[in-house]
Amino acid sequence: MSGTQLTVTLSGGGVDDARAVVRALEGAFGAPDEFPADENATVHTATFRAAGPDGPAPEGAAALSAPVTVTVQGSPEAVRRAGDTLSRAFTARPQGTASGDQEQERQLLLEP
Repeated sequence: MSGTQLTVTLSGGGVDDARAVVRALEGAFGAPDEFPADENATVHTATFRAAGPDGPAPEGAAALSAPVTVTVQGSPEAVRRAGDTLSRAFTARPQGTASGDQEQERQLLLEP
């Protein structure tokens, strides 16, 4: 995994909630490889491959319809930026972290 790649896994809520979370991360990471699209999926993923403009979360991030569990995985810097961005955009509760040699994983519960 490159230093600027971030993988995001989302569960809970629906596809619109997953899209809202991914859009909130665009200011920090640029556009993802693909937006969540499957209406019937229970788990959604998105991968960001390049650092974005390091801007703030979009103003007036969309409200979530249900709690969403988000797991972000990547370099320590990417995981920190993602966590900070999501905490500014939504009500976020930390659910745990795991660290490896070169990457980290962090889980957050985003609440409506």
